[in-house]
Amino acid sequence: MQDVEQARFNMIEQQIRPCGVLDSTVLELLKHVRRERFVPAGSRALAFADMEIPLGYGAAMWHPKLEARAIQELRLSRNDTVLEVGTGSGYLTALLSALAGQVTSVEIVPELSDMAKQSLAVYHCDNIALETGDASRGWGQGASYDVIVLTGSTPVLPATFRNSLNIGGRLFAVVGDAPLMEAQLITRIAPDVFTTVNVMETCIAPLQNAEQPGRFVF
Repeated sequence: MQDVEQARFNMIEQQIRPCGVLDSTVLELLKHVRRERFVPAGSRALAFADMEIPLGYGAAMWHPKLEARAIQELRLSRNDTVLEVGTGSGYLTALLSALAGQVTSVEIVPELSDMAKQSLAVYHCDNIALETGDASRGWGQGASYDVIVLTGSTPVLPATFRNSLNIGGRLFAVVGDAPLMEAQLITRIAPDVFTTVNVMETCIAPLQNAEQPGRFVF
């Protein structure tokens, strides 16, 4: 147990703080939501490593610093309704639910959704709705959210996501093609006005069925 806590401490101090995550609420949250419980059994030794952890089905857990930076940048509150596209392991879902009011998390792979449900059951989160389906172009006809998080990259960011934000809503998405992508925070400040901040460079696996840019045909 001591080794696990030391590894968690090292993750926070050596990876997450140096990445600019200094919000005390976020740092405390990382101590209490047990990342190792969401890692596949065969990869538990890597739970706090500075790397992506494969989940199978082409999915992976983010680097810890990307998870923490996303939570910090989104400035979550108990009034927020959240859409997470790609449940994955359920770890980011747990972090979101600890600070937000309601989280709808959609996973295209039923097996991953089932595994996340089992991991999340320990936390008795009654503000999470796990759904299965393809949300790569949006989710919920006419639904709007205060926060949207895409856990897979997308070469092109569908306008549906921006347009599904409430005024003041925030969208965290990794946009671009490998090997260099940009994690972006997009805020809707008026019906037709959005601001975009490039948070950090990264590279993560794409969403299944992610929108592709138009290609020239000769």
